[in-house]
Amino acid sequence: MNRRILCVDDDENILRGFERTLRSEFELETAVGPALGLAALAERGPFAVVVSDLRMPGMDGIQFLSEVRKRSPDSIRLMLSGNADLDAAIASVNQGNVFQFLTKPCPSDALRSALESALKQYQLVTAERELLEDTLNGGVSMMTEVLSIVNPLAFSRASRIRKYVRHMATELRLANLWEFDLAAMLSQIGCIAVPSEILEKVNARKALSKEEEETFRSHPSIGCSLVAKIPRLGVVGEIIRNQMIPHRDLRDPNIPDVVAVGAQMLMIAIYFDETLSRGGFAESALKVMGDRPEVYQPSLVAAIKTAEISAVELAVKTVNLRDLQPRMVLHEDISAKNGLFLVAKGHVVSEALIARLQNFARTLGINEPVTVLAPVSQPVLPERLRREQLVGK
Repeated sequence: MNRRILCVDDDENILRGFERTLRSEFELETAVGPALGLAALAERGPFAVVVSDLRMPGMDGIQFLSEVRKRSPDSIRLMLSGNADLDAAIASVNQGNVFQFLTKPCPSDALRSALESALKQYQLVTAERELLEDTLNGGVSMMTEVLSIVNPLAFSRASRIRKYVRHMATELRLANLWEFDLAAMLSQIGCIAVPSEILEKVNARKALSKEEEETFRSHPSIGCSLVAKIPRLGVVGEIIRNQMIPHRDLRDPNIPDVVAVGAQMLMIAIYFDETLSRGGFAESALKVMGDRPEVYQPSLVAAIKTAEISAVELAVKTVNLRDLQPRMVLHEDISAKNGLFLVAKGHVVSEALIARLQNFARTLGINEPVTVLAPVSQPVLPERLRREQLVGK
């Protein structure tokens, strides 16, 4: 459990006093001035508690703790100052979201008590966040498992999109990573309402009728309405809703930045994946997106350039039920021994499908073995070598 405390002051004597008084009871680190404080946060963070002096040259404590809040939002922030000015206290609370404002000289017992309270608050904040993330991820995993059964093409696509979105968000060190991740996982959940025939035509780049186009383009709104029913996923739902909106139209001041960035990452990841799925090259997709900055945000396009591309070949295999593995693709229909149809050819195998088939095997029995397309991992080739292989040079 994180109990580390960072104390920042421009007066080294005060910092040495903190060390003498508190080091035996707390995991204490000190930094002289705000610049070194931010460096410590970046290099050795996160800290459970950050204590700052108010009056410091270059960047005062209010500005410093506001920056701490951006870089380490879970850290509990305390202000310690010789200035008992009420306006400064109000500003520190409003701008830096300060947990407590203490005045110098602060009695040792009062400082210890404030630090213990701050550590308890940090434990509460992180415990609530972890519970929220675990609960949400569990619920989202269940929804994606349902998608894998109902519409395996959409499920497979969402899994690849998630990988690319994670890469972009990590590359740019974006906050709200969990919201972007969930939005990617659920980006195709609205495809539950889209017939598989339409999705197959989309994947094959075949022309859609006007009605089919309208049906397909409705899936982001459907996905948003489904996700919005889950508490605290309003932002995730809006990211999903806007995944087909070009960059120029996301500059609307009424659209929050996190929604605009998340929606653009989805749009870029989807186009990137579509190109690769059709046998195209990453550099071709990047050039198209790079030439259209009004549609694709340039900084995000640049971030996806270094994403790892997994080259996967599918080989035909005959396996028994016990040998089925996630990511295999059924090469024939599966039926029970009494003739009941269970799963269609073309279905992507998932953990949920395996469990479902095992239940049927225990009750009705399943005709085995079955033919599948099983992934065979291949080394990832540089773009030039991949092209040369395809053209036979």
